[in-house]
Amino acid sequence: MKKLIAAALGALTLSAPAIAEDAVIHAGHVLAKPGEGYLTRQTILVEDGRIVSITAGYSTPKNYTVINLRDAYVLPGLIDSHVHITSENGPGGRIKDFEDSEVDTAFDGAAFALVTLKAGFTTVQDVGAPNDSIFGLRDAIARGAVPGPRMRASGSSVAITGGHGDINGYSSRVMAAFTGSSICNGADDCRRAVRQQIKEGADLIKITATGGVLSNTAAGLEQQFTDEELAAIVDAAHKMGRKVTAHAHGKSGVDAALRAGIDSIEHGTYLDAESIALFKQSGAILVPTVLAGATVTGWTNEPWLPAPSRAKAAQVGPLMLEMLRRAHEGGVAVAFGTDTGVSRHGDNAREFALMVEAGFTPEEAIRSATVVASEHLEMAKDIGTLEPGKYADLIAVTKDPLKDIRVLEAVEFVMKGGEVYKSGK
Repeated sequence: MKKLIAAALGALTLSAPAIAEDAVIHAGHVLAKPGEGYLTRQTILVEDGRIVSITAGYSTPKNYTVINLRDAYVLPGLIDSHVHITSENGPGGRIKDFEDSEVDTAFDGAAFALVTLKAGFTTVQDVGAPNDSIFGLRDAIARGAVPGPRMRASGSSVAITGGHGDINGYSSRVMAAFTGSSICNGADDCRRAVRQQIKEGADLIKITATGGVLSNTAAGLEQQFTDEELAAIVDAAHKMGRKVTAHAHGKSGVDAALRAGIDSIEHGTYLDAESIALFKQSGAILVPTVLAGATVTGWTNEPWLPAPSRAKAAQVGPLMLEMLRRAHEGGVAVAFGTDTGVSRHGDNAREFALMVEAGFTPEEAIRSATVVASEHLEMAKDIGTLEPGKYADLIAVTKDPLKDIRVLEAVEFVMKGGEVYKSGK
């Protein structure tokens, strides 16, 4: 039996992060399976980083020291399905990409990962970062070398020459030097790019099916890959056991990706009734990232943002909330995702209030960041709910998030795999 943790007896008053692999948690309210309401007055037994049992009443088996959350609301650790953990947009970002080494980028990511974890997000999916930096960080977190959320990562986006995801807006010599192997043209070349990403360590394939807001090019927001290229990407990825997600704003790209068998759509700004029918027909997931839309809407007069991006931000940002409303009313399956890195790391939970504004109940929004996201990330056997056998990934707040979803913007207790990373505001 491993060493027992030291824990204070007051609610949410652990003195410092501590290994909590063998712990008893007394929880006043437990949203063990979001969508099914609270359990009350529960004892959660944690051993070796996983949940052993959740039982009614307060008990202290094996004389374990108790973590007292009797006055708290306990939820599964939150999951963000769309982050860029190694970067954060702002002045100086365009030159920083060239000044920093891959090691610098990985260290930035490590700092942002800890901020994200302390915000209550115990698992993330990174969908666009340099291969060596993000895969190295992912693996370092997995082996316990650095603290951070559990992570799946796509590495570099698969994109067309000159499209969103390629390098744009610099001299031709600079762009030639920094064009990566994930840029492809033609169905066969796109198969190659997919296989190369998987070879280098990708957990999934991220593509840019349409133009994007922050790429420094006036190339529109509609479909960029051909139908043949999309089909080749999906086929190559699926044959090698990887899902494919598509950055897509314009309807033409959203619909083409869905028809090609894409597994999920990131953003989906211009989706319509036909798109919604395709989502439901295919079973694809929408990752809406409304927080990114709200963020770039505030950047339309920022001089550090290139002119093409400012124009697209003004066009796209204000539309994303209504997009999510349409998708929700249409019954599209939604996994929580923020595009953090556009917005500030640690502010991920601001997406919840936007989801509620778009028509979700607070519990539906939380379910999207737990149950649905765990299935989307192919990790439901280990995370997403609080059940025996799953990782002891849980968070707590002292006010009811089903009454005020904004309390999740200031999570007070964070445990990941039995280790306490935060206790107190």
